[in-house]
Amino acid sequence: RCLSALRRRCDIAGKRLSGRGLAAEGRVLRSVLYAFHSKLLRHRPYLALQQVEQCLKRLWKMNLVGCLETLIELIPKKNASKAHAECLVPSQPILETVALKVLGGCKLILRLLDCCCKAFLLSVKHLCLKEFILLNTLASGLLSRLWFVIQYRCVLQTLTSLYSALSTMLHLVSETQQTPYIKGFTFPSDISDFLGVNISSEVKKQKAQMLTTKKSTSWMKKLFPPMPEAVSKVGKKRKSEPCASAMKNPSIPCAVDIGEAVV
Repeated sequence: RCLSALRRRCDIAGKRLSGRGLAAEGRVLRSVLYAFHSKLLRHRPYLALQQVEQCLKRLWKMNLVGCLETLIELIPKKNASKAHAECLVPSQPILETVALKVLGGCKLILRLLDCCCKAFLLSVKHLCLKEFILLNTLASGLLSRLWFVIQYRCVLQTLTSLYSALSTMLHLVSETQQTPYIKGFTFPSDISDFLGVNISSEVKKQKAQMLTTKKSTSWMKKLFPPMPEAVSKVGKKRKSEPCASAMKNPSIPCAVDIGEAVV
């Protein structure tokens, strides 16, 4: 029962970590950072975006998905376990290595969610100041999407349930044959003690902060005031005209961000 539960949870965690949503948001984030690198290197929301990208990069470099796939290959299938009274189980060093990576992955994802929340609030704050409107609009949408992708796929909750199955299996294997690999570290029985926070309450607090900020749309009215009727009529007439003059004139800067820099 422990082996089948561990195999099932490893499979679920691997699929949720290797989903296309996280990878796509990571590629978009890298593209945005690359596009604005030379102009907004000392801009606070840009630096906050770099912290988010650093957390994502460390998460991929851990190769947690590959580690879980290796563990799945070592767990015998149901048919093999039913056919024999005895079956091979993963060794204590393998289980300790995977458990340590799962602990580190949970810590990194918790840090990633915190960085996303802080960077989102910072980008909205600078957007209200009419500073670098293009970057901050992109950042607020990207960060809220990345945060909700992680929450919608329950990545953190899946890893915590995987660690509980790993902890149970590690305890049974170590009772059978003591072969410790990681020394000087005691694996916690409850992952909340290791993380230092209650996951559900922390996530609810971040969600409340982000939703409260998104609901306050008064700053949008300040940035984009309603146009007078005369101006809107002129704009409708010019809408069908081609914009060839702007394309032909090379003096018009194409990559200049709108908004005013606030000292």
